[in-house]
Amino acid sequence: MAARIAARPIAPVDLERVVRAGTRAHSSKNQQRWAFIVVEDRDRLEALSKVGPYAGHVAGAAAAVALVTPDPLGPDQPLSVVWDVGGAAAQMMLVAWELGIGSCPATVYEQAMAKELLGYPDGLWCEYILSFGYPADPAKLTAPNRSGGRRPLDEVVFRERWQER
Repeated sequence: MAARIAARPIAPVDLERVVRAGTRAHSSKNQQRWAFIVVEDRDRLEALSKVGPYAGHVAGAAAAVALVTPDPLGPDQPLSVVWDVGGAAAQMMLVAWELGIGSCPATVYEQAMAKELLGYPDGLWCEYILSFGYPADPAKLTAPNRSGGRRPLDEVVFRERWQER
């Protein structure tokens, strides 16, 4: 993502709007078991790009949002927290898109490193970090999907029951 992101910060009002969208996401029993850590510091973004083998794009982002929840595999933690944080991430990414801001998720593989860099307390977990930035080529936001990029509907949508194809 670094080479494809314009070197300019995200307007504070736009970044707040993106994060606010996450707080408005569905939440199982309205528990809102999440916290969002917004990172704009260049050195911290660079360090966060090392939390997983596919997190390199975080280094070039204008901002990143770490999605922090209770450990979904911890004792007495229902897996619904994963559903909730996925919805929050999707809403943030969609609002960013509408504002002309691109985004990309990164999975955190190095939990201890993420915890050290972000400072969240014991018992919490950061599975994903979203990177955000204005595309260097704004046409990318409206370009049609690449051929082969998505499976056709007739391969993934069934009516009433599963049907072998």
